[in-house]
Amino acid sequence: MTVPIAVAIAVLLALRLAGCGFHAEPTAVLSTSGRRIWEIGSRRGSVLGVVLIAWAVVVAVALLAGRGRAAWALARLAPLSLIYLPLACLAGAALEPSVDAERLLLGLGPPALALLTLAALGGYRALAVASAATVLAYTVDAIAGSPLSRLSLVGPNPAGGHRFYGIGNELEAILVVLILAGTGAALSVPVRFMRPRDTKGAPEGGRVQRRCAEVFIAVAAVLTFVFAYGAYGADVGAAISLPLGAVVAAALVAGRRRLALLAFVLPLPAVALLAAVDLATNAHSHLTAAVLQAERGGGALGVVGRRLRETGQSFGRPILLPGLPVVAVAALLAWTGRERLAAWLRGSPALAAGLAGALAATLVGTLANDSGALLLELGALYLLAFLAFAWAQETRVARRPSASPVARAQSTPCSERPKGAIERPARDP
Repeated sequence: MTVPIAVAIAVLLALRLAGCGFHAEPTAVLSTSGRRIWEIGSRRGSVLGVVLIAWAVVVAVALLAGRGRAAWALARLAPLSLIYLPLACLAGAALEPSVDAERLLLGLGPPALALLTLAALGGYRALAVASAATVLAYTVDAIAGSPLSRLSLVGPNPAGGHRFYGIGNELEAILVVLILAGTGAALSVPVRFMRPRDTKGAPEGGRVQRRCAEVFIAVAAVLTFVFAYGAYGADVGAAISLPLGAVVAAALVAGRRRLALLAFVLPLPAVALLAAVDLATNAHSHLTAAVLQAERGGGALGVVGRRLRETGQSFGRPILLPGLPVVAVAALLAWTGRERLAAWLRGSPALAAGLAGALAATLVGTLANDSGALLLELGALYLLAFLAFAWAQETRVARRPSASPVARAQSTPCSERPKGAIERPARDP
């Protein structure tokens, strides 16, 4: 697994040397991007805010009108729509529509994509495809120099004094959850098992668990480089939270819970390696700028102390204050109902591991980022979306006739493959 990771990162570095990545000055970006870049701050409320409120109203009305019967359908449609929302924001950045047109694009586009995905695929396969589509879109854009991310309503806001390329804090919070939980969803796609006459050489269950762990590590390693490297995503938080979450997920899915504790020593070497690569390739990221500032007398401890102060101050921002009690209540309910959550995810250990890794990454990212409250609220929102989908999927499986061995086999994810079994794809309802 090490060789494919090294090859992928080498290809990404070769693209950087070939001229990919963004290196213009902020003033050049602001002067050449038209009116769109100056409207990002105001459109976040007038477009994104209105869309999310409209979705919440529609969900509430449907639940009241359906008296609970609509809960199962909404628990699948709403999470997929939320996952597709950043992808629709990228389309808005490319089209640069009017305010009303962008409201329609973001309000109707993600639910339409969600319905199509559910109709064509269904189940965890739909969840994995939606996550992969959104992550892949921003991966390609980051490698290309962020021409659309900086114009996206969930991207950085250059006109507001934020970075002028890369993914920014909002996207970091969302993408980390989509990468780790989406990988877990992909590894939880049901398969159909048939016993062969000769099972010699068939894979062991432990080998499958190790392969799942390797997938978590490989996906996170490559995407950490994309989203943290100074010439692409330029987000140092991704170098802290994403590897940590991936190791937690890999340790849990492999049944090595104690190894999950080793994840918390990864951020320091990961950041040091990232800084070395940035300096060696002249990537000019804000990470290396902070390192150089520390070397000039600011002091590394001073940089860390300033970051921690900014993290604390983010919890007092008026726009984020209303969401903090909601997150606190959701966390309390999740803790008191942890046995019920475990029951929802018992049939999908890879998704459970991915969610645990995403939770760990969100909590550490909250402490390590200067916009900690923002990362906490967005991370919690997307974690709840995946949990809602898992509840809907578990409810659907529980309603099926359980007497048939074939039905039981079709609901068995790859991470629970029985010894000596050969897998054949089955359509996930």
